[in-house]
Amino acid sequence: MKFMSREFTTSEKILILILVLILLGLMYYYFVDMPVRHAIMSDQAEADTLQSELDAVQQRLSYLTGIRKNLDEIEGEGKLGWMGSYNNSEAEVRFLNDVLAVTMKYNINFANVTRNGDQIRRNFSLRFQTADYPEAREVITKLLQGEYRCLVGDMKCSVGADGSVTIDATATFYETMVGGEADAVLPEDSAKSKY
Repeated sequence: MKFMSREFTTSEKILILILVLILLGLMYYYFVDMPVRHAIMSDQAEADTLQSELDAVQQRLSYLTGIRKNLDEIEGEGKLGWMGSYNNSEAEVRFLNDVLAVTMKYNINFANVTRNGDQIRRNFSLRFQTADYPEAREVITKLLQGEYRCLVGDMKCSVGADGSVTIDATATFYETMVGGEADAVLPEDSAKSKY
């Protein structure tokens, strides 16, 4: 016990003080500094991820705003077709026959009707032949700007040796359940089936 009761020399006291300071420094480093640095790096990584998501959302918003502006311009010019109530297929077929009457020949194949909420999509494929390109363009323009809301999708154009133009396209008529009556052909609502 004599060891514990002896008086430390000044150099020993300084050495013990240095060891205590080193020990306190290590404890601070391991228990305060490292966790704080780790939290800062983690928060920075999360901030970067959130910034990337924000940039993507802003880009999407800008895209959708542009589409909304284009739709407003089209609607203002009176070029946006009316969205008929389900089941508007007879009127749409008459419209197609009227538009395609100027063609040399045509073929229309309707696919299954799809439903998402109140929106009905009547998809079809279309093949028609005209005497020249301006006539083909006029047919497509009439489909897009016609009485009923129609969107023309994939389109392939080929020119014959005689200058005639053949168009193969997919298109969709849009209808709404507002004012329409469900029937046996109406598909199940895809928005409800997701849940």
